[in-house]
Amino acid sequence: MPVLVEEIFEPSSQDSSDLQKIYHDAPDWLIAPFTDRDALIKTAIAKRQLLAGRFNDRLLAAAIIEKGENHWRLSHLCVRTVTRKRGVARRLVAEAQRLANEAGKRLHLAAPAGHLESQVLAAKIGLPLLPL
Repeated sequence: MPVLVEEIFEPSSQDSSDLQKIYHDAPDWLIAPFTDRDALIKTAIAKRQLLAGRFNDRLLAAAIIEKGENHWRLSHLCVRTVTRKRGVARRLVAEAQRLANEAGKRLHLAAPAGHLESQVLAAKIGLPLLPL
C-alpha cells in the first residue's frame, strides 16, 4: 500500500496523536520559529497549511506548505523515526511538487539559514532553498 499524501484541515483524534509523535521525533532546530511542537501543529492546522503522509490509516510524516503568490514553500518536514529511510519524505515532497506545478507555482524548501543538513536535502531533492 502506498503512502497517501493529503492536506490535513480537521485532524481526527488519531491524526492529532500521530502528529504529536511525528514532531516529538523532530530535532529542536526544526521547530523554530514556533515556541514548541504544539504551536507548530496548531498553527499549521489553523492556517490550513499542514501536508501529511498516511500509510495504513496512520500519519507517518508531516510538513508545512505555504501557498504564496509567487511560489510555494515547504518547511518543517519531519518523518517518524521508525519510518525514516523508506521514501516517505520523498513521496511527500513529490506530491507537494505536483500540487505546486498544478497551481503554476515553483516549490521551494524553507529551512534555517546555513543549516547544512537542509542544504544537503534541498540539493538531493532538487529544490531551491530559502531561509526561514
